Amino acid sequence: MTTNDILKKFTLDGDIALVTGASRGLGRRFACVLANMGAKVVLAARNKEKLNETKNIIIASGGDCCIIEMDVTKEKSIHAGFEEAKEKLGNVNILINNAGIAIAKSSINTSMDDWNSVINTNLSAVFACSKVFAKNLIDKNLPGKIINISSIASEIVLGKYLSSYCSSKAAVSHLTRTLAFEYAEFGIQVNAIAPGYILTDLNKNFFDTEDGKAMVKKIPLKRLGNADELDGVLLLLCSSAGSFITGSVMRVDGGHVIA
Repeated sequence: MTTNDILKKFTLDGDIALVTGASRGLGRRFACVLANMGAKVVLAARNKEKLNETKNIIIASGGDCCIIEMDVTKEKSIHAGFEEAKEKLGNVNILINNAGIAIAKSSINTSMDDWNSVINTNLSAVFACSKVFAKNLIDKNLPGKIINISSIASEIVLGKYLSSYCSSKAAVSHLTRTLAFEYAEFGIQVNAIAPGYILTDLNKNFFDTEDGKAMVKKIPLKRLGNADELDGVLLLLCSSAGSFITGSVMRVDGGHVIA
């Protein structure tokens, strides 16, 4: 076995991946990484302008992708999105359930609309997208991979005012395990990535504050993660290198949860 033989296991030539929430942030990063490794990528989100920005980045790097406007909280939109993806690129065999939101309010001030908005986007959408994806593959007797984006908030309390977010991510982690068990007989693997504090443009200013710096000190590695430090686990779970992994929730958190 050569180095090239090992590296080849991480390539995604011939794969078609759909990434929800691909218009910005980690979703954009995931889409670009998958495209760079050879996958054709379906960019799914509601914001067409931002999706086009992601598309332009991928095309400029020599990748192949298309955009679909999809609202993951609406079942009809999900069905239509997968049909459009099939027409444009072919049968999707990798699903990245990345779309998510957070509403930071005390439980007393969290309305049921707030609660439902978070649960519908972070949890129900994962179930709905996974169901459509899996059925399409099962009907054709094809294998596939689902990667859900959970969070260390599924295991620990990250703050006073994130009850809906933490609850949704805890449910996503367990949904990952239950779907993995259900879909295993069909050759569909289901895993999740649980990031810790990852530095982004949206949170950079906060982590420059005293409160932010205090939070970083609690991480055993004493620093924030960078978005590119999720690339390795993403490719492991999407590629043949991870062909015997299912039902796993993989933390990428600098040791935060064990501290």
